[in-house]
Amino acid sequence: MTLIYLLGALAVLVPALLVPWLATRWAPAVAASRTADRLRQAVAGLTAAFGRLGAALVVLLAGSAAVIALCWPLGEALSRLEPHVDRPVFEYVHARRVDGWADLNSFVTAIGDRYPLKWVTVVGAIALAVAWRRRRWWLPLVAMPLQFVLEQYTQQILAVVVDRGHPPTDLGTYPSGGCARVLMTFGTMLALAALVWRIPRRVRVGLLTALAVLVSVEGYTRIYAEKHWLTDVLGGWTFAILLTAVMVFAVAVADGRVRPPAQRPTTPARERVPVGT
Repeated sequence: MTLIYLLGALAVLVPALLVPWLATRWAPAVAASRTADRLRQAVAGLTAAFGRLGAALVVLLAGSAAVIALCWPLGEALSRLEPHVDRPVFEYVHARRVDGWADLNSFVTAIGDRYPLKWVTVVGAIALAVAWRRRRWWLPLVAMPLQFVLEQYTQQILAVVVDRGHPPTDLGTYPSGGCARVLMTFGTMLALAALVWRIPRRVRVGLLTALAVLVSVEGYTRIYAEKHWLTDVLGGWTFAILLTAVMVFAVAVADGRVRPPAQRPTTPARERVPVGT
């Protein structure tokens, strides 16, 4: 039982330490990379061709398709670990369940259910629309319900194509939807809030860290509440990060907040030297 409590503590400590480090060391390097600049060039071309909303729609559809293309083989690979990883972990947790800890985990894991997050989506959309006022007030009213629907149907596509089954105690399957819903809902809200208010960088990192801890704890509770296999949660974290990144990027494109690509110096054409001179 000590190991189970230790893993619960690690579910809090690992993202609490890792996310600030990534935000200060890794994120600036990625933003300044050549790949990021090529992505900005592609967005600039799409915006010139289809406008901001058209470009955002292309980003959302293409990005969602890419997430499915990446998470499909990942799910197939993780499903092969079921006899060697998932079932031993499930049996270990099941044999060491404590009523009080189980009740607490069952209460916390409900944060990732569709019903409460449906109301968070509605309230968040209305509150952010009021906060935006005259400046594209409709964007939160579109983005918040859209993220909810996008997560649900993208997850269902992966559940059907991978079709890996579920634990004997619940119907949860690959990928863990609770983890994805929490990150998608609150991640989109955080992105929209950052577009409305000038939030200091340290505060943004703190909010992102708190969200990462919440998603990590949600995964832990899904395992202890016996709703998912361990690898369902690992796949759910990956799926959540990728799909949320797509959604947040699409919102930034729709609001015109994507930085223009770097202007690369052009090499002047060589002057032609007349023949015979």
